[in-house]
Amino acid sequence: MRHTIQRRSTDAVRREWWGMDTELVIHARNGDQEAFTALADSSYGRLHQVAFRILRDRPAAEDATQQAVLSMWRDLPQLRDPDRFEAWSYRLLVNACNSEFRRRKRRLPAVGDATTREPVAPDGYRQLYDRDQIERGFAGLSVDHRAVLVLRYYLDLSLESIAETLDVPIGTVNSRLHRALGRMRDALTESERAELAEGVVR
Repeated sequence: MRHTIQRRSTDAVRREWWGMDTELVIHARNGDQEAFTALADSSYGRLHQVAFRILRDRPAAEDATQQAVLSMWRDLPQLRDPDRFEAWSYRLLVNACNSEFRRRKRRLPAVGDATTREPVAPDGYRQLYDRDQIERGFAGLSVDHRAVLVLRYYLDLSLESIAETLDVPIGTVNSRLHRALGRMRDALTESERAELAEGVVR
């Protein structure tokens, strides 16, 4: 998975997960527009990064992030626990990604664009091939399955935190993760068999 979803350090995740100013969330929840603007500005970057890793398309990620921010403004008064703002905002984002994916389904790329790739060394073509195969497997997943992979391997969240974020039972998280990983392994294996049959891989 390391070629498709770059893992960040646990410390970096913790700084984002627990670093939000609870007082700012409370003021925004009470209708303070300046507080909400500050909250949205501080959240936008991390939300966009996650949206892009789910949708693999920058315009779609931009639209999904904007929709999530609008949902934050609309629904924030109903957020009972301001300490759960981070998890709640990711849930809104995944919902927005689902909506955007359905809207753009025929236009989204089958493989991640070049901006998701790292520079390839002269002897790294096999690794690039593997990465492209993994990207194709990822592209065949639903947004719900992609989201679990991104939350687990990019944000490095525990299964319990993912279940809380998505508001689903932990058994559902386990099932989605198992199925997503299985689908990606199957896609990689099938692609390699096809390439071998054509004599491309030697």
